[in-house]
Amino acid sequence: MNFLTQIDNLALIALLLVSGTTLFLPTLSTLISGKGLSPTEATIWINRRKAYVLDLRPEEAYKAGRLPGAKLINPAAISAAIEKLKLDTKHPVVLVCETGAYSRKAINEVKKLGFAEIGTLDGGVQAWKQAALPLVRQ
Repeated sequence: MNFLTQIDNLALIALLLVSGTTLFLPTLSTLISGKGLSPTEATIWINRRKAYVLDLRPEEAYKAGRLPGAKLINPAAISAAIEKLKLDTKHPVVLVCETGAYSRKAINEVKKLGFAEIGTLDGGVQAWKQAALPLVRQ
């Protein structure tokens, strides 16, 4: 008998296809919309990979406490602000906001500038605080 026509084998093949697709979807989502980073992963990107940290929050929130090395970026003019900083597009970028929601929306605009790898801090500065990681105050 042919392997592909047996009922038991068809069920296994369907299970294989569904599970493979399910395993691949997070990777596809990351490729399309940038990588969501936990506070620990963001720390690794910042320290080991020399990632730029771009803070999209209002200036008052930025001054109250920011990630080490973070640069304040005006969310209304992200492209102009990044071009003014003259950042190397070979380095990764970590986008930060208060909760992580706004930084996800800004990924496409940063991608247009040619950065190879862009991540967002999942949970934003709130998650950073919950992880008891240090904030720089001004």
